[in-house]
Amino acid sequence: MVSIRHALTQAVSQLSVISSSPHLEAEILLTSLLRVSRSHLYAWPEQRLTASQYAHYQQLLTRRAQKEPIAYLTGHKEFWSLDLQVTSATLIPRPETELLVELALTLLPRDSQVTVIDLGTGSGAIALAIAKERPCGRVLATDNSSAALNLAQGNAHQLGLTNVEFLLSDWFSALAGPPATMIVSNPPYLASDDPHLTQEEIKYEPRSALVAAAHGLADLQQLIAHAKNYLVDNGWLLLEHGYQQGASVRNLFKQHDYQAVATVADLAGLERVTKGQYGSLKGQCHCR
Repeated sequence: MVSIRHALTQAVSQLSVISSSPHLEAEILLTSLLRVSRSHLYAWPEQRLTASQYAHYQQLLTRRAQKEPIAYLTGHKEFWSLDLQVTSATLIPRPETELLVELALTLLPRDSQVTVIDLGTGSGAIALAIAKERPCGRVLATDNSSAALNLAQGNAHQLGLTNVEFLLSDWFSALAGPPATMIVSNPPYLASDDPHLTQEEIKYEPRSALVAAAHGLADLQQLIAHAKNYLVDNGWLLLEHGYQQGASVRNLFKQHDYQAVATVADLAGLERVTKGQYGSLKGQCHCR
């Protein structure tokens, strides 16, 4: 049997070929397999792996060497301090998407009974983060994939969030009921020839959740055109998009008569989320 120390040394050597953080990745994969903390690895380096554990670890390392994302190997990804289960049925939640949540929360009163719709929820990351921070509100999470919706629902149950509902819907197709205070979405926005699609890791993610027609703008355009029909008066639409799409998305918002349109940059200074308000805006001044 191989010790933790020896297994990690072998893993680091194997992962150094493909990773800029081979020590971290080797430890993450082993802690996930053993269901222990990273501190356990340092405290008990001579602990022996069983033959089954070692074989499983080698399988994980082989898959990682083929650039399969760590999140798919461990089945988990942290987003907004929430531990989410992820599978290849959904995109892996990304740190830059937390900007969409942050912006939404600045526009949603903390203790009011707001209604938020998350279109294309995937793993549920956006919907669940908002539901956690606005417990008095109601969040409706939709997706056109039953596998994604089941995953999001499982995450909600695991996190004990009861103010979220789930609906199988292709964008607006199954929506009914009262209008929303806010609609949020991180839709597909990559063009079919986007160079990011050639990256090894991204090839494991569902292409349908990444790529949109019309140079990546088709789904954004559809959401902007129709969301206003599902919002309360002066309701908000918030959309994540590509860092080079800010001007195009703002123009689409303005073409469809949204007001208070503005784009917010992420921590890297890249235009990432655009917001717009639809309604009468009677006597209101929105200077954000």
